[in-house]
Amino acid sequence: MTYLARYSSPLGELTLVCNDFSLEGLWLESQDHLPCANLETAKTSSAMRVFRLAAQWLDAYFGGKRPDIKAVPLAPQGSPFRQLIWKILCDIPYGQCASYGDIARQAAGIMHRQQMSSRAVGGAVGHNPISIIIPCHRVMGAHGNLTGYGGGIAAKLRLLQLEGVDTSRFSLPRSGKYATK
Repeated sequence: MTYLARYSSPLGELTLVCNDFSLEGLWLESQDHLPCANLETAKTSSAMRVFRLAAQWLDAYFGGKRPDIKAVPLAPQGSPFRQLIWKILCDIPYGQCASYGDIARQAAGIMHRQQMSSRAVGGAVGHNPISIIIPCHRVMGAHGNLTGYGGGIAAKLRLLQLEGVDTSRFSLPRSGKYATK
């Protein structure tokens, strides 16, 4: 069974999806990719233990604390490669950033390869089904380029600023889908 709940955050309403045991999805209203189960058949129930744990985690996070990612049972659905990238994202410390290249090098090492495509990493990061908790907002492009975020660049900036990151050092997109207006 798939369950759905809403969470009111400083970034707007978040949608959460879980199974009986684990969180499978969390995204903002404006999120690009909604990779979870079919929401039309999901049962609305904020009483699920998983949702309570996720809400406690989000309350702490938006309250300026550093909640442990392991406090919420996560079950993002994706290929083994995407699973690997999402696991690497979970290891990016609060208040710090990594580049797609950094993640590609780390993934290549784990997979015993000479190199890994940053573009492939970007695809996996962009399809992260559990935003905020799996911190894809901490990933930057080369040379500090503030690349896209499924929930929008403004949300990415707010999340980084909440974590105390000096966002003045990043360059904003000037053209394309994520360009600032």
